[in-house]
Amino acid sequence: MTPFFSVVIPLYNKEAYIIDTLNSVLNQTFGDFEIIIIDDGSTDNSLKVANTIKDNRISISKQKNSGVSVARNNGIKMAKSRYIALLDADDYWYKNHLFELRRLILTFPDAGLYCNNYEIFYSKDLVKPANINFQYEEECVIVKDYFKASITNSVAWTSAVAFSKEKFNSIGEFNTRLRTAQDLDLWIRMALKYMIVFNPKITMSYKLNVNNSLSKKEFNDIRYEFINSYSKEEKGNPSLKRYLDVNRYAIAIRCLMNNELALYSKTKKEINYKSLNNKQRLLLKFPRFLLLMIRRIQQFLINNGIYLTAYK
Repeated sequence: MTPFFSVVIPLYNKEAYIIDTLNSVLNQTFGDFEIIIIDDGSTDNSLKVANTIKDNRISISKQKNSGVSVARNNGIKMAKSRYIALLDADDYWYKNHLFELRRLILTFPDAGLYCNNYEIFYSKDLVKPANINFQYEEECVIVKDYFKASITNSVAWTSAVAFSKEKFNSIGEFNTRLRTAQDLDLWIRMALKYMIVFNPKITMSYKLNVNNSLSKKEFNDIRYEFINSYSKEEKGNPSLKRYLDVNRYAIAIRCLMNNELALYSKTKKEINYKSLNNKQRLLLKFPRFLLLMIRRIQQFLINNGIYLTAYK
């Protein structure tokens, strides 16, 4: 019998987390799923540790190290189910995650992307709900303007979403040329073509504090390429333009702190400053030493239970 969900987990050097991640799936209140783990050439004991969990719903495949996009695409190709639920090997689902995703799917069967709410661990002791930029209550809802809603934290988070295999294939899979921001790229393509829906229930935790987390790697040139691949679409879509400008701002700040001055200058010139808030405009005027000082202060505050952001 075909399971309702195929859970696809790319695995690379996460031996300290993969057991908790897998157990968070096996402990779901909705149990009609298969788990597909794609080991992306791990050099630690991740594969050995994953193999210690015995459950007939788990299958594990190996590939040479080719990146997370290739791993996810391969896992989705292997999937038996109509619906794909993604999970990174260092994230964690609460017991109601698949139950709530299924509720969202049954409520909006024609949607392209199904997004559960999530929370973010900025440190071991500091956790906050994602800051989604639209008003919602307790019911599952259609996201009328995905790009506006994702200005601060993205409505779609990789380990909190599901989609149909059919719609995934229709927009062209994860872009294997991108070594970072592959997920953001996919969500943009989904939002440009299909309805996005959101479940306010928090059902997963994203550990931003985990070392070697996929989204923390610095590939600013690739991020720049990804953003500018939508230069045509943003001309006719003000919400997408603002969303991409906020991402350009983030690249510019990272480039300046990393002393990547050519890319910093190029990216900064392409930003429409009307897309930014006053904090962001001010930060773009700061010198490098001051930004580095602010980052150290921000980390100090996070370590003491306080999180401040330039997005509000």
